[in-house]
Amino acid sequence: MISANGLTRLVRSYNPKTDTALLRDAYAYGMAMHEGQTRRSGEPYFSHPVSVAAIMAELRLDDATLVTALLHDTIEDTKSTHEEIADRFGEEVAQLVEGVTSLSGLQFSSSDARPAENFRKLFMAMTRDLRVAMVKLGDRLHNMRTIRFVPKEKRERKALETMDVFAPLAGRIGMQWMREELEDLAFQVLNPDARISIMRRFVSLRRESGDVILKITSDIENELDKAGIRADVIGRAKRPYSIWRKMQEKDQGFSRLSDIYGFRIITHSNADCYGVLGAIHQRWRAVPGRFKDYISQPKSNGYCSIHTTVSGRDGKRVEVQIRSSEMNEVAEKGVAAHWSYRDGVRSENPFAVNPAAWFTDMRNWFETEESHQAFLEYVKLEMYSDQVFCFTPKGDVIKLPRGATPLDFAYAVHTRIGNSCVGAKIDHVRAPLWTRLKNGQSVEIMKAEGQRPHATWLDIVVTGKAKAAVRKSLREKDRERFVRLGRELVRVSFEHVGKKATDKALITAARQLGLISSNEEVEYVGRKVNDRDLTAAAHKLGLTSADELVARMHHTMRNVRDELLARIGRTEITAGDVVRAVYPDLTPAHGEEIDARRAIAGLSDEQTFERAGCCQPVPGERIVGITYPGRGIFIHAVDCEILKQFQDDSDNWMDLRWHSGRHSSAYGVTLNLTISNDAGVLGRICTLIGERKANISDLDFVDRKPDFYRLLIDVELRDAEQLHAILHVLQADSDVAEVERYRTPERQP
Repeated sequence: MISANGLTRLVRSYNPKTDTALLRDAYAYGMAMHEGQTRRSGEPYFSHPVSVAAIMAELRLDDATLVTALLHDTIEDTKSTHEEIADRFGEEVAQLVEGVTSLSGLQFSSSDARPAENFRKLFMAMTRDLRVAMVKLGDRLHNMRTIRFVPKEKRERKALETMDVFAPLAGRIGMQWMREELEDLAFQVLNPDARISIMRRFVSLRRESGDVILKITSDIENELDKAGIRADVIGRAKRPYSIWRKMQEKDQGFSRLSDIYGFRIITHSNADCYGVLGAIHQRWRAVPGRFKDYISQPKSNGYCSIHTTVSGRDGKRVEVQIRSSEMNEVAEKGVAAHWSYRDGVRSENPFAVNPAAWFTDMRNWFETEESHQAFLEYVKLEMYSDQVFCFTPKGDVIKLPRGATPLDFAYAVHTRIGNSCVGAKIDHVRAPLWTRLKNGQSVEIMKAEGQRPHATWLDIVVTGKAKAAVRKSLREKDRERFVRLGRELVRVSFEHVGKKATDKALITAARQLGLISSNEEVEYVGRKVNDRDLTAAAHKLGLTSADELVARMHHTMRNVRDELLARIGRTEITAGDVVRAVYPDLTPAHGEEIDARRAIAGLSDEQTFERAGCCQPVPGERIVGITYPGRGIFIHAVDCEILKQFQDDSDNWMDLRWHSGRHSSAYGVTLNLTISNDAGVLGRICTLIGERKANISDLDFVDRKPDFYRLLIDVELRDAEQLHAILHVLQADSDVAEVERYRTPERQP
């Protein structure tokens, strides 16, 4: 275990102005808190925080991050508290330690919904301060280096988490060396036989052909000397996991892999990078399709380098990366280069990316994406992406993951452009929206007013941003439909008790039903208050004026009202619940059923009626009566197509309505369904209808195919609300291709 003196010497090597006393105090405090605790290896537990701090020092990070690394397990595993750390080391350190503590114990590899939620917690902590993530990555790296002491089951779970979450995360924020080491350590646990096999092949290859790396390094150095370019040449064999992944991707054996060695040329100036490229290509033949210029088009994590592959000594393929020393710092440290210190001050690296941009984007999706699983999908797509570069018609560069489509391109430009996309031209030629884009292509997006995303787009787009935008638009579209349906249902229910469904009534119901939590903005809804009260309230809420408060109140009211209506439309709340919440005395929950023969208001006791078979109206729907000479009165829904025949016979029309109250289940409605021809589907459909307290009175198969059935089901209902609940639950079933209320003029009176 490195001593306090050794740690401070390491930090002083890049930050002479470090607060040595602070580091020593944190070291002593952490050692005291973990006194008596040991790791599975038998070492003192404090050796782990010290090793994490040493990793942070290798990244040249600030004192606060180093102190956090030393104390990152104290709140979780000792009697230390947030307040004690804040008093002794400052609130900044306490917040960072608390952030790392909040990530302890999170699991990312179980089969339930927790991994998605835990992933969200991880990124929430990162958006507050990325240094939390760097300490967590350092923590995971040291744990993986010492994982051999962990029981096998836990060892495999930790290795799988490392491969799926922490290694890609390290790569996404630019810490490529850490990603490679994490992947290789996890590979050693998950597939030890494969790793040993690859290591043996390396030993055999070196015995057969000598030290290839030394020979090729010497060849490159000679060419650079001839060109008069000063640079450092570093060669290495690729890590076993990297080679294994190439073998899987290319479906090739080890002997057929040609680029198992990588060489890095680090120049002393940015301008020399292209000079080195010229010298390399002049000496060796370049392999077509293996050239990438990440200097002119950097990766989103700030990575800059030139990649090329050439046929080197004895025809062996050699992968060469060319970059300046400043670019190399970013390639090695990633976003950590943004915090790196040199000679006591934070160094200004022109290639270091401010991590705020990516995490601001992530925070936006926190606020708009309700589903943990959808957010997990979005983040993984962002982390695992390799990139292609395409151009707008104006020449702007758009970075996309490999496999992206024109729809992804459209959403990368702007969400509004993506939502209105109707077509695309690639290099001036019309192309399908599912076309996979290639490097250097020019993409022109065609738009149309009124266009909205389709559900099929989710199968076309590959970027997290595009998928989230499509889902959001589809949710809003569904929400609008449910709001309209909920508004109609609640209107009918309020009319049953002789009332109107005003916004004030709906807000009252929302409060009674628990849809409004402690929200001071809506506390003034419905009150008669003067300007002075509004001004005081605005000041209390941190707003600039009474007008701003009023605007916020109206906006909040609309949101609450629409949320209530949408829930009614989705049958999460019944319209009857809303009426009872506002007028409990007028709407007893239970009462005498209305006789089906006397269900219509507006008829005399002597008059009888029949429901028209063409539209099958049910209580809760708007109706009219039509007198058929010699046949009596038939009740039609106001939207019945048959009513067009009676437009000129106004004398036969009667203004009628359903009586308010609880109706009996005496109103037959026919449903038209198309369902999968699979075992158990029909039985489940009947069960769903029965669970909604409706009775099936008849069932008729209209069409039978090998893969689907079309059938008509007659159900007996109480009212429109029960009908809507049945339609909604059937629409949600994955084996129901289509369901609608069956209406036909053939059944007219």
